[in-house]
Amino acid sequence: MPVNADTDVVDGDVDNVETDGSLPINELFYSLQGEGKLAGVPSVFIRTSGCNLRCWFCDSYHTSWEPTHAWLDLDTIVDEVKDHDEADHVVVTGGEPLIHDETVRLLDRLSTAGYHTTVETNGTIYRDASIDLASISPKLASSTPLPEKDPKEDGQWADRHENQRIDIDALSHLVEDYGFQLKFVTMDQDDVSDINQLVDRLRASTDAVIRDSDVLLMPEGATRERLNERRELTAEMALKHGYQYTPRLHVDLWNDAPET
Repeated sequence: MPVNADTDVVDGDVDNVETDGSLPINELFYSLQGEGKLAGVPSVFIRTSGCNLRCWFCDSYHTSWEPTHAWLDLDTIVDEVKDHDEADHVVVTGGEPLIHDETVRLLDRLSTAGYHTTVETNGTIYRDASIDLASISPKLASSTPLPEKDPKEDGQWADRHENQRIDIDALSHLVEDYGFQLKFVTMDQDDVSDINQLVDRLRASTDAVIRDSDVLLMPEGATRERLNERRELTAEMALKHGYQYTPRLHVDLWNDAPET
């Protein structure tokens, strides 16, 4: 279900806006999970709008830099998910879905209905929720929207993003309480030292076992052309450091088509 017909265009954040019993939904659609350990699994995707970070390369621009959405109540969302009876896997993504209180209630309802739930999160927020797989994508220093890489060219987000992009306490709670994968968007060799340092720091802060196979490297790029520029380097980085390479299957299959 494209949430485009009666979409609200929001000037600014929806980070702190809450409507009881509903969520700001940018997209709701059925496709294949394109990334991570469950790549290729038929899934229903619920994409919330609003984010507490602003990666310059964000592939969901209309959930972060210029958030658009329709407010849908939880009953409507769950009914739309059930319409796709081919899937028993639901991916709640964003934006950053965990900024919204109602995401917890949605996850609990999906779990009660028998769905496996994956939450795509930047790892800066912890919630006590029904999450089967926390797909955690901590943001590296290379994600910060410096003036030359700021999509809006207003320079308002660089410091805020840099200061908020890593929260070790939240990351520790997420890996302790849920099945997890640490999925890093990579652009060049400089990212490896950033990844290694963060993984070491996280291992030192928690009793949870973080295997090298729990660390996934994914090339940055929302188009086939962009992925072609980076996938070989990312694969070499994964081989060298013993991490897992993850494709962006949906991009390989459908390029940058919406709702894939």
